[in-house]
Amino acid sequence: MEQLLERILATVEKPSRYVGGEWNSISKKWDQAEVKMAFAFPDVYEVGMSHLGMQILYKVVNDRPDALMERVFAPWVDMEEKMRAAGLPLFSLESRRSLAEFDVVGFTLQYEMSFTNILNMLDMAGIPMRSSDRKGDNPLVIAGGPCGFNPEPLAPFIDAFVLGEGEEVINAVLDVYLAQKQQQCSRRDTLSALAGVEGIYVPVFYQFEYKQDGTVKEFKSDSLVPTVVKKRVVADVNDVPFPTRPIVPHTDVVHDRMMLEVMRGCTRGCRFCQAGTIYRPVREKDPENLLAQAEELVRSTGWDEISLTSLSSSDYSGISEVISGLVDRHSSERINVALPSLRADAFSVELAKEVQRVRRSSLTFAPEAGTQRLRDVINKGVTEENLMEAVTSAFKAGWSSVKLYFMIGLPSETESDLEGIVSLARRVLEAGRNISRSKGRLRVTVSASSFVPKSHTPFQWEPQDSLIELQEKQRFLKQRIKGKGLTFNWHEGQVSMLEADLARGNRDLAPVLERAWALGCRFDGWSECFDFSKWEKAFECFGIKPGDYALRRYSHEDVLPWDHLDAGVSKKYLALEHKRALDGVPTVDCRGGKCPGCGICPSLEINTQLVGGKSVEPVQDLL
Repeated sequence: MEQLLERILATVEKPSRYVGGEWNSISKKWDQAEVKMAFAFPDVYEVGMSHLGMQILYKVVNDRPDALMERVFAPWVDMEEKMRAAGLPLFSLESRRSLAEFDVVGFTLQYEMSFTNILNMLDMAGIPMRSSDRKGDNPLVIAGGPCGFNPEPLAPFIDAFVLGEGEEVINAVLDVYLAQKQQQCSRRDTLSALAGVEGIYVPVFYQFEYKQDGTVKEFKSDSLVPTVVKKRVVADVNDVPFPTRPIVPHTDVVHDRMMLEVMRGCTRGCRFCQAGTIYRPVREKDPENLLAQAEELVRSTGWDEISLTSLSSSDYSGISEVISGLVDRHSSERINVALPSLRADAFSVELAKEVQRVRRSSLTFAPEAGTQRLRDVINKGVTEENLMEAVTSAFKAGWSSVKLYFMIGLPSETESDLEGIVSLARRVLEAGRNISRSKGRLRVTVSASSFVPKSHTPFQWEPQDSLIELQEKQRFLKQRIKGKGLTFNWHEGQVSMLEADLARGNRDLAPVLERAWALGCRFDGWSECFDFSKWEKAFECFGIKPGDYALRRYSHEDVLPWDHLDAGVSKKYLALEHKRALDGVPTVDCRGGKCPGCGICPSLEINTQLVGGKSVEPVQDLL
């Protein structure tokens, strides 16, 4: 295999994607591990190596003396072509063994448009694509991640889904698998045993009946499995293993830096945001713990930037203490500190100065909507005054480049809201021109993504705008956001529509996915690979139209395709939030001390945990 691989690598783009052997990678002896797991990332190496979750699970599993974990990524199209022509199966980077030789293959589900890559990776490994076709000697195929909160379009292809935080569940999964393997249990018995682990959803034990229009009539579960599967979360994020010796890639990756996770969850309650629901409750790490982990990261990686990662790092209670500590300790080594995105209301010039004391790049803010009315609808909790104060201070402090993130197609959006985006962008640019000494370098970049309604959010019942409406809104903004100092970026509407179909769809979409893959769909999130005509053909084969699920308005009484999966926030709270949104009524952030009654803390029996031992006392049932 080695000689064959060498010949192939000499003919493909970026061969470093496929060689392994990076600094801090782990190669354990194959025969000494009782259970062998592959972490499968359904995108290219550069994207997958930027995923903190992979680094965490790589450490957790490889810390076990009886187990090993190796990595595999989706080969780019040129590599796939060469491998298929040579008869080379998909292999792991560490041992270069075929994926089919592992006991467990675990996919991470970060983005719906990577689903066809999952099918392709199974096929390239020689693993039967459908769970029902796998035999006793085939690997157990599991998956987890944000898309696992409505995995129904993938249900026939995956043996078991992990609902919640992987490091909390993975050891239980491997223990069950190992016990079943040692007892030589059947595949069915192994799946049954896994279904008994809290946080594990095994689709084969759940049956759905659909109405004529494709909505769910009812679902049933086998008697020995829970009717509703509840997510698992880490109780104390200070106690979980953190990869302070992460793998350092040979080649440039998307996030080529140290990642220091400051907290899990977000208290803001933006009504479009699935991550804001499924990662609740907020659990903050102690500043002393973070500074110690950063010290180890610096010593073990050689990177020159530390990124403080979370859903909203500027909300972290100890942010000033941690940033000051990191800069004081590491600025002499020319190590920069970065915050991925700043909230305008949490922003302070002193904080930004401190963060980028070593090097200054652009600042990013996400007002999301162009008017206060619509920001109240989505519960953004940011005013135009907040944003203008923040960018004015930033320009005064010497920044010359600002990025603004917006979303179009939000529920109740009107042309006035789009005009608001244009107006806001121009006001920000004007503020820069009034203040900045280097006016020629001023740059305001506006990015507008399309609203995708996601499960477990207050907007899960709302339809997406039609493709024509989205494209018209993009044209509206494109015609107006232009000129010196202004740049407008947008996302392809067809991709957003398919993303919404898969995010809100059910098992009827599984054959569509399979047909799309057979027609050649790969890397659908990449513009150079995306081919909408192939997707149209795939949908047509099964009498479904693209957009059928994206454009559907669900009622509060409907059984949703994901009602058997519990993210911890109650459905009646989401319904109340939906009504508040349409009335333009904001909801308080529980970080301020008042519980809005979402139900997450009593449901999981874990309270919000803030720096210094502070918490928020949950109400048991506000509704």
